[in-house]
Amino acid sequence: MPKPLHLIVACAENRVIGRAGQLPWRIAEDTAHFHRATAGQSVVLGRVCYQTWPHARADGRQPVVITRNPALAQTGVRVALSLPEALTIADSLPGEIMICGGERIYAEALAYHRPLRLSLTLIHADVEGDTFFPEWRHLPWHELTRCESRDAHFRYTFFELEKK
Repeated sequence: MPKPLHLIVACAENRVIGRAGQLPWRIAEDTAHFHRATAGQSVVLGRVCYQTWPHARADGRQPVVITRNPALAQTGVRVALSLPEALTIADSLPGEIMICGGERIYAEALAYHRPLRLSLTLIHADVEGDTFFPEWRHLPWHELTRCESRDAHFRYTFFELEKK
């Protein structure tokens, strides 16, 4: 039986998630949350996300990278040509399936017909960027948890949502 998909993302109110291949903010609390949530899990992500995340293989994570570049395959790193292929691989690995980006992979995962959970850090600001999280607000979500927070630069909310 296929495992549920667990998308994890931080995005601004205008849905920005990236700028020039990087996060357009530095929020220590969100980074710690992301690392805690993905530790010991199968992480499905695109090539750019994998190459810009130095901890992708740390803390027991098992990366499944969606790429056309087979050279990224190495000990502990699996590669796939598509999201369906990546999910087949991740289903055979221990732990949850954490979808970690980027934009196209999030869009495909949101449209996938599997139980779906979204760990969303919503940054209450409009931020300049070139990479966006797909519109999610129209989907039938059930809010499981909500926690408001802030740092010196941003106010943000951690949400745990489940698609009905």
